[in-house]
Amino acid sequence: MSLPKDTRAPLDQALAELDAAKTDWARTPVATRIRLLESLKDGVMSVARDWAETSARAKGIALDSEIAGEDWITGPYATMEGISAYLRTLERMEGRTFLNDLKMRALPNGQTAVRVMPASLRDKMLLPGVSADVWMCPGETPDTIRAKAARLYQTPEGDRHGAVALVLGAGNVSSITPLDVLYKLIVENQVVLLKMNPVNDYLTPLFERAMKPLIDVDALRIVTGGAEVGAYLCDHPVVEELHITGSDKTHDAIVWGVGEEGARNRAAGTPRNAKSFSSELGSVSPTIVVPGPWSEADIAHQAENIATMKLQNSGHNCIACQALLMPEGWDKGEALLAALKSVLSASHRPAWYPGTEERLADYAAHADHVEKIDRGPDAPAVVIAELDADTHNRETEAFGPALGIKALPAPDAESYLRAAIAYANDELWGTLGANILIHPATLRQIGPARFEEILADLRYGTIGINGWCGFGFFITNAPWGAFPGHTPDNIQSGTGVVHNAYMLENTERTVVRAPWAPFPRGFFSREMTLLPRPPFFITNRNQLRIGKALIRFQYRPSLRRMAKLFREVMRG
Repeated sequence: MSLPKDTRAPLDQALAELDAAKTDWARTPVATRIRLLESLKDGVMSVARDWAETSARAKGIALDSEIAGEDWITGPYATMEGISAYLRTLERMEGRTFLNDLKMRALPNGQTAVRVMPASLRDKMLLPGVSADVWMCPGETPDTIRAKAARLYQTPEGDRHGAVALVLGAGNVSSITPLDVLYKLIVENQVVLLKMNPVNDYLTPLFERAMKPLIDVDALRIVTGGAEVGAYLCDHPVVEELHITGSDKTHDAIVWGVGEEGARNRAAGTPRNAKSFSSELGSVSPTIVVPGPWSEADIAHQAENIATMKLQNSGHNCIACQALLMPEGWDKGEALLAALKSVLSASHRPAWYPGTEERLADYAAHADHVEKIDRGPDAPAVVIAELDADTHNRETEAFGPALGIKALPAPDAESYLRAAIAYANDELWGTLGANILIHPATLRQIGPARFEEILADLRYGTIGINGWCGFGFFITNAPWGAFPGHTPDNIQSGTGVVHNAYMLENTERTVVRAPWAPFPRGFFSREMTLLPRPPFFITNRNQLRIGKALIRFQYRPSLRRMAKLFREVMRG
């Protein structure tokens, strides 16, 4: 694409500097990388307040409101957690002793699961009852998993060769961009040109300050600009690999082209841009509600859980719940939907992402039996509708406060669960994230092994059991991305992964399990948890103070800071 010379020149210069440094970066010793990441923690902490408050202000959120806590948690805290996860791995890279603590087990279908959380006593104390297993691709065994982990670090430093990667930053969650950068740098040994998304490029000066240690060693450059700058960089001969968090339409425009050109290229199987391309592109994410002996308290808690899956960050999340699958004729169903609507109506988060009004109108236009849940003058109504009016709302990500409901026959819990999984796989676009809400008694009735046999059929990159799959984003030890198998001509939720601090290869999915009930009711369902309400719930009454306490603890862990954090969490 043709750009004015004064626009091209700094882009070309940035790429030339990265190209000259790429091999030096690939050969940078682990000890040096550790020092850089420690400096990076200092950098993130130095801008944490400005980062969180600038993000909240840009979204129209009052800085002293509890809603502002979301930007502390999903911005600087999530980034700090990612840095810490990579540090823990690098500090034990010699002999790859970081693998020693990973427990592996055979799943009922023969695949291997790797427990990546809890990975320490600190994990158990911070998030009691929460676990995450990485299911490896078929054929991977404990021996092959250990042999392949951190493969690039097994190559002698002098034999390593770098590459220049272009990262097209996300516009919705502010930690996505720095975490994508870190994955390319630390796991894939690539230097990065980061092109900020115009939606949140107001963070550019803060990112430049926070990530100055990486800029100073020529491992990172940050640029801004619109679609024309992005197109120029994607086609630039110095750029060897691409990564995008965003829309499948943007991916297709880059790979195939637009309009008639794109159609011709796709039909001929001749991409206009054939560079190596990884991507995370969203999905129409389902939440499967399994019938069971839910109490009134269970209904109230899970209504908050589903509402969070929908409205955290105002629904501008690639794994926001968009399809609520319900058991037909379940005697608790009406009460759950009524409780959910009540929680939704009390959330006054403004919808700030560009185009939300148009997407909501489009969603409603393709739906039957539309109900709008009023949320006051400062937030758009949540659009709720039957999911099956036509295929549009099953194939199009709303990226805002819209929710489709589908009732499926439920002769028994297991039959219903299998039918819901088949529906999610076959009818909903994308494979990034899915959720299952199932009472512990129902789970025991099905049986843990049989449940995992059924779960193996659910083709999503991250699955939340009794918790939001979005929580998997914060577990940087785990890979984050679509279920493997998408191709450039049918990209859906994308290809490849990020995060993955244990540097595992050939991963298939992550399964995150959360307690069914909060403290103290969790004890009665035979679960261990001390959390009264998860910090990221939209109903948490102390989210702002929790967010600040979280990042202080992650920056410099101590018993005193843990006690402070625990006290704030208990007030949520």
